[in-house]
Amino acid sequence: MKKQMNKKAIKTETNSTKERFNFWLENVKDETLKEELIELKKDSQKIENAFYRDLEFGTAGLRGVLGVGTNMMNVYTIKKATYGIVQYMLENSLKSLAISYDSRINSELFAKTTAQVCASYGIKIYLSSELMPTPFLSYMVRELKCGMGVMITASHNPANYNGYKVYNSDGCQITDAAANDLISRINKIDPFSVQTDDFDDLIKRELIHFTDEKIIESYIEQVKKQSLHTIKNTKILFTPLNGAGYKLVPRILKESGATNIETVFEQSMPDGRFPTCPYPNPESADALSIAIEKAKEAKADIVIATDPDADRMGVAVRDKEGSYKILSGNEIGVLLTDFIFSKRKENGTLPKVPVFVKTIVSTPLAALVAEKYGAEVFNVLTGFKYIGEIIGRLEEKGEQDRFIFGFEESLGFLAGTHVRDKDAVVASMLTAQMTEYYLENGKTLICRLKEIHDEFGEIFLITKSFKFPDAQGFQKMQDLLSNLRKNTLTHLANDIITSSIDYETQTEFELPKSNVLFYATNSASLIIRPSGTEPLIKAYLSAKSIETLQKMIDEVENILKR
Repeated sequence: MKKQMNKKAIKTETNSTKERFNFWLENVKDETLKEELIELKKDSQKIENAFYRDLEFGTAGLRGVLGVGTNMMNVYTIKKATYGIVQYMLENSLKSLAISYDSRINSELFAKTTAQVCASYGIKIYLSSELMPTPFLSYMVRELKCGMGVMITASHNPANYNGYKVYNSDGCQITDAAANDLISRINKIDPFSVQTDDFDDLIKRELIHFTDEKIIESYIEQVKKQSLHTIKNTKILFTPLNGAGYKLVPRILKESGATNIETVFEQSMPDGRFPTCPYPNPESADALSIAIEKAKEAKADIVIATDPDADRMGVAVRDKEGSYKILSGNEIGVLLTDFIFSKRKENGTLPKVPVFVKTIVSTPLAALVAEKYGAEVFNVLTGFKYIGEIIGRLEEKGEQDRFIFGFEESLGFLAGTHVRDKDAVVASMLTAQMTEYYLENGKTLICRLKEIHDEFGEIFLITKSFKFPDAQGFQKMQDLLSNLRKNTLTHLANDIITSSIDYETQTEFELPKSNVLFYATNSASLIIRPSGTEPLIKAYLSAKSIETLQKMIDEVENILKR
């Protein structure tokens, strides 16, 4: 029997950390979490960090450290967020939800908890039968015509994190308006009063369905439609970093013709502890170190790495001297833009006015490359959902085929419109094909990148991250951003700032409000924003000379390490 909405699930507000802690001590039934609570009694600082606030549900959903407490990821914070989604879905007549999960600790548990809560209130659930990449969840939502979707993942965060991404019916992460609606609901919910039916009984009542192989085959076929070149001789060293790319990425490479693929054994299977790379971010040299050593032994042409939920892809390329260079997200983005547009033009499939999309923090060099092919270029806010929204607008006009490529500098890439999120499966296929194409022409990707720089000029970029962990760090981060708004910068690297934009208040561009600050001189630019998923501030630095960039790094470190 479908449960009625439970009025007792609306919580009585408790303000102090002590009140929150005692409330949980009285109500937690999970034995592991109960033991953690009792252990917390010994450390007032740990209690403060676990209970000083509710884990914030932002525009990217939830993300936090695993453990007991209102500010941590556990079955109760999952129930709290999910009950808010139930309210939202029922009030908006949304009847079905797609759910998937990655390899992280408790990901399957959180996915099943989400399914159990929603199905108990009559929402039909499509749950992936095994861990799968985030882009597959986006595909599930679209293919199964679901009202919403949830992906359990903390992307590339350290092993002690997990998270919860929420998607609209178009397979794109929820809009700011939908997120704000959900936040207002979730903040009022007492997770201990959320009632659920038995999971197995919900399956018997056909409210929870597991996906089958057909939808996986369908997804793979859509990825293959983006293929531009056959892989024949390229030697590929692949690592899924113990994540969800372990199965589909090698498969798509093989179905593209690759016969010489080696996978890093220690990182080949899903393992949420990430024993050989505690910070499984393919942007990190440490995360790629084992793969590069293996590549040297095998004399691989390219190293391809995917993060735990296989939406981001990192690359290291062997040069003509046998050394390996890790490419930045911007460098990969420029190379893929150049390759995809040139090959599409060559094979006659490039639209008359193609569309290229990048985030405002990504290199302008890629836009110059796309414009060479007559592309209409869109610059959007950080977050791949904004790229997805551009595709959605094109789709409304029946022009989705105009979309050719979109990327963000943090290793997020998408070709095709089969999903509305970054997709490391399609990116891996295209990167391997691109490597093969240039090797056939006697070039490495590094050689091709130099040719692009020779044609358009080189832009030097770097991203710096400044961490602000725990309760005190969170407040310091807010204070720093507030101070920057009150006392705006006037110079960068001894040059006068000629342009500055506060994306929370600007009206010049048709973009949503966002906590982003932009500064530019005649030869450099700086963008500062807090991460939407981690307790840190990111600074994106761009300059026309390496000397100017170094001066800016020193200045930014001085500003954000106060």
